[in-house]
Amino acid sequence: MILAIDIGNSRTVIGVFDKESLIFKAAIETSRTKTEYEYASAFYSILTLHGISGKEINGAVVSSVVPVLNATVKKAIELSLGIDALVVGPGVKTGLKIKCDDPASVGADLICASVAACDSYTCPCLIVDMDTATKLIYVDRDGAFSGVVIAPGMNIALDALVSGASQLPEVSLEVPKKYIGKNTADSIRSGMIYGNAAMIDGMIDNIWGEVGEISSIVATGELIPYVLPHLKHKPAFDEDLLLRGLRLIYERSQSKVKK
Repeated sequence: MILAIDIGNSRTVIGVFDKESLIFKAAIETSRTKTEYEYASAFYSILTLHGISGKEINGAVVSSVVPVLNATVKKAIELSLGIDALVVGPGVKTGLKIKCDDPASVGADLICASVAACDSYTCPCLIVDMDTATKLIYVDRDGAFSGVVIAPGMNIALDALVSGASQLPEVSLEVPKKYIGKNTADSIRSGMIYGNAAMIDGMIDNIWGEVGEISSIVATGELIPYVLPHLKHKPAFDEDLLLRGLRLIYERSQSKVKK
């Protein structure tokens, strides 16, 4: 079994694969102040809750957009499982070509999503990933990462709006019944959900016009379910895209080692 860990800005997703099958996944809050022992305890507890012994884990792979936690989580995996985890980054064999100004600067999350999309969908492919940030990732017809659009995620935008405007209340993300709100809460929700849906639809149209062709559109991320039903474009929903990308990168790395 392979342990795959995706460290995001807001949450860390943990999954375990048995060959190509995802046995389970769980999420914990990403904390920059936790020690390696606290993360080790969390990983061990999650595996135990799902009836998996540490001895059943043969390898581990990590992607991270929080560099300060890379060493901490790597050490936590060593403490809890006795495994030297692979951390996705420069020098790691991914099988993905990168066509951009500074390939070393491309985030591990973007790489993992692109690797999985190339494996599961027809390229050129556009990936819509909605988490802390909203990203539209373009993978060209050659299966190469060819750029990304990055915008504030819905929660960040909502927090900024409420904190920056003293008369606006905090609201939960719920779908309002109409575009034009009849109260402040629904007005904010409309802007967040319908506004993000319109932004994504518009960006898809603009990117399509720029690149000339998109064969597949894939949607993933914690917040995409809020927006997905309201998109005019109908992307395939793939909630485990990044974890699958991690598994594929681990397998490719191991094949390189064996050779």
